Amino acid sequence: MILIDGSYGEGGGQILRLSIALSCITGSDVKIFNIRAKRENPGLRPQHVTSVKIAEDVCRARTEGVAVGSTEIVFSPSTINPRSIEFDVGTAGSVTLIMQTILPILAFSERSVEVVLKGGTDVPWSPPIDYVRHVMLPHLGRMGYRVEVGLLRRGHYPRGGGVVKLKTLNTPKGFSPLNLTERGRVRVIKGVSHSVKLPKDVAVRQAESAKNYLKSRGIEVPAEISLEFYDPDKDPHLGPGSGIVLWAETENSVLGGDSLGARGKRAELVGAEAAEKLLQDLGTGAALDRHMSDNILIYLALSEGPSIITGAEYSMHAHTALWVLKQFLRVEYDVRGELGKPFRLVIRPRK
Repeated sequence: MILIDGSYGEGGGQILRLSIALSCITGSDVKIFNIRAKRENPGLRPQHVTSVKIAEDVCRARTEGVAVGSTEIVFSPSTINPRSIEFDVGTAGSVTLIMQTILPILAFSERSVEVVLKGGTDVPWSPPIDYVRHVMLPHLGRMGYRVEVGLLRRGHYPRGGGVVKLKTLNTPKGFSPLNLTERGRVRVIKGVSHSVKLPKDVAVRQAESAKNYLKSRGIEVPAEISLEFYDPDKDPHLGPGSGIVLWAETENSVLGGDSLGARGKRAELVGAEAAEKLLQDLGTGAALDRHMSDNILIYLALSEGPSIITGAEYSMHAHTALWVLKQFLRVEYDVRGELGKPFRLVIRPRK
């Protein structure tokens, strides 16, 4: 049994998500303790319980200790044999963080599958659903893994209620290596600005502010930002919320930036924040933005050969992810760069 100390590195839910995914894929029993030890409310939250329950279903696993608040669990997988399923977090817990657990597992299944997830699609401290759809999935497609994510309804903090349908279009059982060190010239910047149960001008102002910020920083390529809002009398969402996701399509890559609205936060600030984040990462010259730099690591470690990437920031999340990968896989890596700075990574899976 592999023992994983959940207090290592950034000490958050990422250790749990990666460990459960790798347990299923490698068939290794795992005991995870000190779960989310460095968070204000340590232990499993509803979204983490949902992640483990889905993995338990997909991998026909036996589990111990899986309950909200638990700081220690045991997970013993069997075979990856998924079926079409539907899970409801029951809160505004992030469905995109749940996807970080189950997407790698489903790539090793014998058949494609549909999963419906209900919860938060655009909530703090997690990737917005539009980032997943327009930044993450294109990178996975490049590695040979094709996934479709349909957004049926958005869910914001604190009420949640979002609905997402995830469908794997193939099951590659491994991934193509990635050689992505130069992002190349920026061709176009695209985006989605949304507002629900709010005046529609909120989405408009977010988008205009993002465009103005980009222009003020000398960005001359087109900025194409679509708007999403609803008739107040027919809005299906449970609660109000807004946000914007931008992504830069370059010659060799896609990089993203995002920001969420909040009570008392002007729409203009939301748009400018997303644009600033995107420009910061573009300014490093790296091929991957700060979030994709760690989200992609499990796929690189499970690929069919060595990969080399450059990332906008060597975060503690990335450092922690590499440590978790070493606990389950025969993988070697070389990082050139300091924490909090742009970095270059060579990662070599060993059979």
